[in-house]
Amino acid sequence: MPQATSAPATASAPASAARGPAAGGVPHVAIVGAGPVGLDAALACADAGWPFTVYEAADGPAAHVGAWGHVRLFTPWDLNVSPRMRAHLADAPRGGDCPTGAELVARLLRPVAELPVLRDRIRYRTRVAGIARAGLLKHEHIGTPTRAGAPFTLLLDTPHGEESAAATLVLDCSGTYAHPNTLGDGGIPAPGERSLGHRITRTIPDTADPSRWAGTVLLVGAGKSAQTAARDLAALPGTRLVWAVRNPAPDWGEVPDDTLPARQGLVDASRALAGGGLERVTVHTGARVASLKASQDGRVTAVLDTGAGPREVAADHVVSLTGYTGDPVLHRQLQVHECYATGAPMALSAALLSAGGAGADCLAQPAAGIDQLRSPEPHFFVLGAKSYGRLNTFLLRSGYEQVDEVAGAYAAQPGAAARSGTDG
Repeated sequence: MPQATSAPATASAPASAARGPAAGGVPHVAIVGAGPVGLDAALACADAGWPFTVYEAADGPAAHVGAWGHVRLFTPWDLNVSPRMRAHLADAPRGGDCPTGAELVARLLRPVAELPVLRDRIRYRTRVAGIARAGLLKHEHIGTPTRAGAPFTLLLDTPHGEESAAATLVLDCSGTYAHPNTLGDGGIPAPGERSLGHRITRTIPDTADPSRWAGTVLLVGAGKSAQTAARDLAALPGTRLVWAVRNPAPDWGEVPDDTLPARQGLVDASRALAGGGLERVTVHTGARVASLKASQDGRVTAVLDTGAGPREVAADHVVSLTGYTGDPVLHRQLQVHECYATGAPMALSAALLSAGGAGADCLAQPAAGIDQLRSPEPHFFVLGAKSYGRLNTFLLRSGYEQVDEVAGAYAAQPGAAARSGTDG
């Protein structure tokens, strides 16, 4: 990945930004995260002529995608390249081939980040630690023009220490991959999980080196990440896989007449493993992790509660793939109405849940309009995977459509786009 760039001279909003978009001024945009959706948002700002800064905690673009670079997507290039990216990048990939994460970064996301219109606007190794309204606390001026007109202040952790920056429009595109869920019953850590956190892998294993996964692997989770891990680990001759699945009768997320062959392939592989077709693989359905503890032989002993009674597993490796959620701390001081079920902004969550929730086909979900993307906090939007919270139906295409909605609303009528309103 490229080395960190120096902070751009206009990293903070100019004094005129304090007027805010609602007062008719040009928005100064802070974009949190240089992943796919953050980069697309940056292109939208560049196209509109708005000043913007992208804050990225890693030392290069798309760090979360790079973390699963060995994994092949089940969606093709044509669903992963936004129209804006294609307009700016003449040789952007096309077609029905499904890229790996590494290919997505190398052939699309890094070249986009290095475009002249973006490369000096991204501050790498700069983490946004918090976002607030300048001069206002969370509970003050609910739904008033005063709040809508106050600029945001961002607390930044940089290589040179802490800084602050200002903005009048904030797009939180920080994603979810840095915040994995725990593996215990009910979503809280299992007894022993916190003390053994350093022994638990919470990303999809890279099985290029089979010796890395020799011995017994306890895998927890049943979504597409877990299914990918199970398929890959089961193919290693030196690995015994014990797979704990919470649902007593999983359907593996099958979509009838699936138009994505790779997604259906994961379903088929999971069914085959659960059917007992491979001696080295044991699948416990209806299973919950009751506890973890370190063994004297260096292993991790896990106790599973299953329908057939407790089962003890002596694992050389523990892999937890129980999903990811965004970091709510970033906007804790803002008036963001979070859904009690998804942990994401309420209006969009309500629309997604009514359309089928976690069991819906990600290809068939309705596009979000600007009203569904608003929160009670004017000029603040959560976009991308984080906007879906605990729902697992997010596609990059959905994130790009969200950017279209926000950019279109502000370009058409900046004041109306950010009215305080409600989210219900």
